[in-house]
Amino acid sequence: MRREELTTYLNGMLMPERFHDYCPNGLQVEGRDEIHRIVCGVTANRALIEAAIERGADCLLVHHGWFWKGEDGRVTGFRKQRLQRLLAHDINLIAYHLPLDAHPVVGNNAQLAARFGWTIDGHFGEHDLGCRAVLPAPIFAGDIAAQAARLLERPPLLIGDPGQAVRTVAWCSGGAQDWFEAAIAAGAELFMSGEISEQTTHLARESGVAYLAAGHHATERYGVKALGEHLAERFGLDCEFVEIDNPV
Repeated sequence: MRREELTTYLNGMLMPERFHDYCPNGLQVEGRDEIHRIVCGVTANRALIEAAIERGADCLLVHHGWFWKGEDGRVTGFRKQRLQRLLAHDINLIAYHLPLDAHPVVGNNAQLAARFGWTIDGHFGEHDLGCRAVLPAPIFAGDIAAQAARLLERPPLLIGDPGQAVRTVAWCSGGAQDWFEAAIAAGAELFMSGEISEQTTHLARESGVAYLAAGHHATERYGVKALGEHLAERFGLDCEFVEIDNPV
């Protein structure tokens, strides 16, 4: 498959023009023209680049790419090493950030809903990235935390009473702890995101709404994995998700 054909398809599917993002979406580093083998992963770090090289990949497809707003733009140190390895092996780097959080099927938030068995019935926050669901029956907050530990393969941090009965849940993958107030306004009795800040604890305690910090990496594995599986099924590409462990 030609690189231009792939990027045109992905841009049409994920519609990055809809988002005011913190980084460029789509093709970030140009490699070889023909793409047959894709390595997918959460973040374009050195370990994932080496995994792509070992597997003879033509393309690295990630959620967290490069060239973030406010970042030092000089290509030195670890940035030079990453880019040098990618260019030396003529590997394309394609990244989708907020568009991959938001997609209604392969997006990170949709994939979390599928894993937890939640049916999305509303959205909130910028670009409607935050999701809400009303559960068929109340579940204890501690049981949701235990479910998160099992499904996401990482012990989460629950702020709130484990014995609190929860009927309405809200979530947004990654670093969406600043959307906690918006989740409360949307009727959430428990809000799950990847990260937590100092002030998050106080808001949870004072509002009586539980907060579940389930891991930035852990909550954002499944979108890019699902996107790779979609490309493999649709175009017959060899797409492999490679997990690079990250406890955060």
